Amino acid sequence: MDFVVSSIGTVRNDRTDSALTDHWGEVTSTIVVDERFGDDCLLGLAEFSHVDVFFVFDRTTERPDYRPRRPRGRADLPEVGVFADRGPRRPNRIGMTSCAITSVKGRELGVRGLDAITGTPVVDLKPTMAEFQPTGLRQPDWVGRLMADYFLP
Repeated sequence: MDFVVSSIGTVRNDRTDSALTDHWGEVTSTIVVDERFGDDCLLGLAEFSHVDVFFVFDRTTERPDYRPRRPRGRADLPEVGVFADRGPRRPNRIGMTSCAITSVKGRELGVRGLDAITGTPVVDLKPTMAEFQPTGLRQPDWVGRLMADYFLP
């Protein structure tokens, strides 16, 4: 099934190089929501500490094939399938990050920790709610090695 998803806004920050993939923890971004949603589209969001930002990896291409591979090409990590990796070269190139909300003003949402470069199209925003968070989360040890520097300042 095919479907169409439209951008609801755009990321603005100081990160411009999509090849720099670590140190997102202190990156501050402003998401500017399209004017078609009106100046009150973020009303109530400031009461939340975090927001789930859904965006498109628009400056990368889909993988040429879906054979298992090592995340970031690292020899110390196991081969995994496309759906056991959060990399950008995905079938639909959709990313999602839970970010701390730093400000809400009109159609501008300030966030910290968004791993998207300036100009990235945002396709949805959802408040992060405790009731939607998993309990008993489990992941393999290699993920900690992969992500060790990802959200560091």
